[in-house]
Amino acid sequence: MADRLTLQERSEHMARIRRSDTGPERIVRRLLTELGYRYRIQLAKVPGRPDIAFTARRKAIFVHGCFWHAHTGCSGHHVPKTRSDFWSQKLATNKARDQRLLEAAQAAGWQTLVIWECEVKDRQALTARLRCYLGHQRAEKLPADSN
Repeated sequence: MADRLTLQERSEHMARIRRSDTGPERIVRRLLTELGYRYRIQLAKVPGRPDIAFTARRKAIFVHGCFWHAHTGCSGHHVPKTRSDFWSQKLATNKARDQRLLEAAQAAGWQTLVIWECEVKDRQALTARLRCYLGHQRAEKLPADSN
């Protein structure tokens, strides 16, 4: 099956795909903010540069797109019919790299959580999963007693 786009159009289309600050990442961050959690984004000192990091808790969240990170069993993951050999190898390489980076973060003492793009659609389930992973928010510091 031939690509419907010219090489130039395909190149422009692929160039517009974001590496960070994707729609699913923004949804997860908005939800975390609503729940009262404070976090850092794209923290370079953590192996794998997680999308969201909680430094005091040493917890990291990676938000993965179902296509690019080969989410098995998900309708969002499929190997394109055009150049299927290339895409199969590319997605397998992505998946192996993801596993290596998760293991590196864990070896550095970070707990990791992967949230898939398809999971972002169910807000209640995502909220429950985030609360379970992160625990309670830190209590606000009260002003020192002036006595």
